Amino acid sequence: MFFEWSLLSLITLAAIFLFVKMFYFKNITHREQKSNELMKLTLKEAEILIRKYQIQLQRSLGNVDILTDELNKLRNELKVLKQRNSQHRNETDKLRNRSMTWKVVSMLFCKASQRGVPKRSYYIFKV
Repeated sequence: MFFEWSLLSLITLAAIFLFVKMFYFKNITHREQKSNELMKLTLKEAEILIRKYQIQLQRSLGNVDILTDELNKLRNELKVLKQRNSQHRNETDKLRNRSMTWKVVSMLFCKASQRGVPKRSYYIFKV
């Protein structure tokens, strides 16, 4: 009788232990499934965000290319304008020099005419 009672107790304790262990592992697997579902959802959201930012990056790179082209065009225009400006300065300097030469010649001519020197002798100064 003691043997039957101890065998029944042992089987009951083993059943209770296995029952508790079953619920414990069932709870753990349930938590892992929830965690996996949450992870999958998070990954999907991350993929969506990555696609969104990738599209924005591609647009931005396209805009940068356009702006780079415009910047290069403006640089070229600036170079052309600087060249024109230097040409105009050179022409202006030449005209100033000519006008100064003509002023000097006319002053000499006036002084010479006041002295009574003939006009033909001062054509040598003409530029």
